[in-house]
Amino acid sequence: MAKRKRKRYSAAMKARILAAAKAQGLTAPDVKKKFGVTPVTYYSWRKKSGAPGRRGRRASTSSLDQQLRSQVNARIGRLLPEIIRSEIDSQLNALFGKKRKG
Repeated sequence: MAKRKRKRYSAAMKARILAAAKAQGLTAPDVKKKFGVTPVTYYSWRKKSGAPGRRGRRASTSSLDQQLRSQVNARIGRLLPEIIRSEIDSQLNALFGKKRKG
């Protein structure tokens, strides 16, 4: 099987393809269909450019997610000290057999 001749892309062309892929939400196979760039090459360019992939986009949370996360963290922060005190008291009572006053 004969090798295909390698195509070279300028830095400007790479940037345009990456920008278009991001703006249009294209997947690697979509980029291959539209621009003729193999998925491996596309992923390599994206990694070198520092652009986040799908996982990176999923990791970013919406403001509602951030609000909910903040509220849950605050509630846990208020409850945790009491839970820890209760567990320590239970363990000490089990070890020493008498009720500690807390």
